[in-house]
Amino acid sequence: MSEIHIETLGCRLNQIESEAIAAAFTNYKFSVSMQSITSASQEDDKVFLCIVNTCTVTQKAEQKARRIIRLLLKKYPYSCILVTGCYAQLAALEIEKIDKRICAVGGQIKSRIADIPPLLSAALKKDWNAEEFATDIKEKISLPQKVNLLKPENSFRLATSSFISHSRASLKIQDGCNNNCSYCAIHFARGKSVSIDVKTALDRVLELEQKGNGEVVLTSVNICQYRSEYKGTVFNFSKLLDFLLKNTEKINFRISSLYPQIVDEDFCRVISDKRVRPHFHISVQSGSDKILSAMNRAYTASSVINACKMLRDAKPECFLACDIITGFPGETDDDFNQTMKLLELCDFTWVHAFPFSERPGTEACNLKNKVPQSVSGERCKKINDWIVENKIKYLSKFVGKEMSAILENTRRSVGVSNSLFVYHAVTENFIHCEIRGGEGLPMGKTIKLRIKDILADRIKKGGEIEVSAEII
Repeated sequence: MSEIHIETLGCRLNQIESEAIAAAFTNYKFSVSMQSITSASQEDDKVFLCIVNTCTVTQKAEQKARRIIRLLLKKYPYSCILVTGCYAQLAALEIEKIDKRICAVGGQIKSRIADIPPLLSAALKKDWNAEEFATDIKEKISLPQKVNLLKPENSFRLATSSFISHSRASLKIQDGCNNNCSYCAIHFARGKSVSIDVKTALDRVLELEQKGNGEVVLTSVNICQYRSEYKGTVFNFSKLLDFLLKNTEKINFRISSLYPQIVDEDFCRVISDKRVRPHFHISVQSGSDKILSAMNRAYTASSVINACKMLRDAKPECFLACDIITGFPGETDDDFNQTMKLLELCDFTWVHAFPFSERPGTEACNLKNKVPQSVSGERCKKINDWIVENKIKYLSKFVGKEMSAILENTRRSVGVSNSLFVYHAVTENFIHCEIRGGEGLPMGKTIKLRIKDILADRIKKGGEIEVSAEII
């Protein structure tokens, strides 16, 4: 049975940080589980520490965190529950009031969790008491820094080249944000922008390449704010990526998310390299300039349209996705129609659409002309209905084509021969494929496949798998 259990909510940044936390404990010979808990999970008295890496981007994210915390308290009766991440940074006392076995380590000092394995090892040699250990963490880890930092502390300390629950490697290159978007609490939770230094970034990518990883995802909060100096030269993200490409041989690069204003001629020149994956997720939020201005976003709808055109020129038939918030205060039907027009003009392959959610302490909480949740929900549904059809249209271009992909996970097929396995693979342009084959295919490695059919029913039901494929 596992002695450490980790739950992760939210962004790719949280996911890679959780993997690094897991590595810190496995290095101390602890067994770690990262399989999400459910109400059907069995009680386990061998789990001594649970870590919940939280998100605060919406009220639902915080509600989910509280639900998981209570479930962990029930399923792991002898466990201390350590809550970290953005929600823990903003509401540590509220979280700790849930139970005496809970301690909060704010997201800005998340790197200090790397100091906990020896503390846990020592505590387990005595009479174990989860409440006492929670108090111990508060006194030795979290209490020395209770106030918000100006920027995240030692943000790039948590890193790993071994991954438990992800087949594709990730590297955090930037953290925090200097923007003040009116709806967003992330700049409060993560602090001001910090960037990994160029040499450390290269060393970590080279280690991943040497270990046989076919791809690394470069993660950040705001990729536009990457800044570092190397040998007297100031590096922005484009320079960093160019440097990494020139100093590695085989490993491919995927960009987790980007902002429209980063897309310029230099950026497009760099991403045109064949080792940069043709998959881009753009932070858009609205197609109305009025709403973008109210959000304090530093671009216009025309900037988004131009960025998409330049990306497609650099990477033909790339997978383009974006985020959209519906029902922002003051959003009229006309504003929403402008958003729909933008989505159509940019021909996005996928949209992560979600209704506006008030974040305490943000400017948007005080804005008037609130949009009813029913209206926000309907607008969200309209986007989702449209994007499902647009994704199917995009996928149809690749039926019968040969592509490279990375194997993500596998399971034994149900109801057929035990020798048949079902694999999940992700292509270079982020198409999620299902492959049936024999045992022994290498997880995390690059393969060649041919797309056979579009799984339209699964897509319409919100499933992750989009097409069937075969290995060639």
